[in-house]
Amino acid sequence: MTLLYLSRHDVEGLQLPMSRVIELVETGFRLKGQAETQMPPKIAIHPRGSNTFLHAMPAYVGGQVDAASVKWVGGADDNHKRGLPTISGLLILNDPETMFPLAVMDCIWITAMRTGAANAVAMKYLGPKQADELAVLGTGTQGRSNLLAMATRYPGARRCRAWDPDREALEAYVEQMSAEVDLEIVPVQDPEQAVRGADVIVTAGPSPRDPQPYIHFEWLKPGAMAAPVDYNGAWMEDALRGVDKLAVDDHAQMDYYRAKHYFKNTPRPYADMGEIVAGLKQGRERDDEITMSMCMGIAVDDCVTADLVYRTALERGVGTQLPL
Repeated sequence: MTLLYLSRHDVEGLQLPMSRVIELVETGFRLKGQAETQMPPKIAIHPRGSNTFLHAMPAYVGGQVDAASVKWVGGADDNHKRGLPTISGLLILNDPETMFPLAVMDCIWITAMRTGAANAVAMKYLGPKQADELAVLGTGTQGRSNLLAMATRYPGARRCRAWDPDREALEAYVEQMSAEVDLEIVPVQDPEQAVRGADVIVTAGPSPRDPQPYIHFEWLKPGAMAAPVDYNGAWMEDALRGVDKLAVDDHAQMDYYRAKHYFKNTPRPYADMGEIVAGLKQGRERDDEITMSMCMGIAVDDCVTADLVYRTALERGVGTQLPL
């Protein structure tokens, strides 16, 4: 017996479109809402303190997907000083019938793409019908993948205002993403310039346990949607409590991290995305509702994305077969 090894180059070289990842992540949320998934919260260790982590993320997704996986993913905030990505790791995909491993693959691309895709699904159900002005605060990997997801969800968007405290990173982001999306990307001097007037706002900075938030509720216009991927690190308590609907990707995972002293000032979410996508709870109900989706990153999203990567690699003959 063999398993398929897919390097980072292999995975990225497949050039799978964000639109396809969004479709599968939406399917994963629907199956989760229909109780056809199994997914314990992330298990975390912090080998060098709070600025590092290693997460074990297992999931089974039933229904038409029928896939099982576990992701072993690490992050170190100082990796950029070493010329390394912040996020790294491997994902193992297993046969849900025999339990044997089918593939081992790099998870950097999977983690970036499924996070942006999860927010795009949230925007479909909670965001405005149309968006002209977008905002991204934090211009690292998640800032890039989320802008790609936003541009896919809102092809009619005209402009994105981008902000990052690192001016060099901001300039590089504008140059890179201007070549990838059909949007005017405007660098701004401060967070308020980015947020005021935006239809959809993504914050993609660090996720500290003791954040120093800076975005106020009064900056949000009626009908806006906020999509933090920073464990709400950027959002003041008045903003968290002021939105009309707050959704999360998984209640149990948020509860787990509350016990670890994250989300201290975050109210109980109205729903998780599985409930909304499966039709158990309503998404946006009025044009002037201010909404927030807090997608922390869940293993169901990894599993459906990894299954797509695996099946596509088999079809194209990509990767290396290794003996078990």
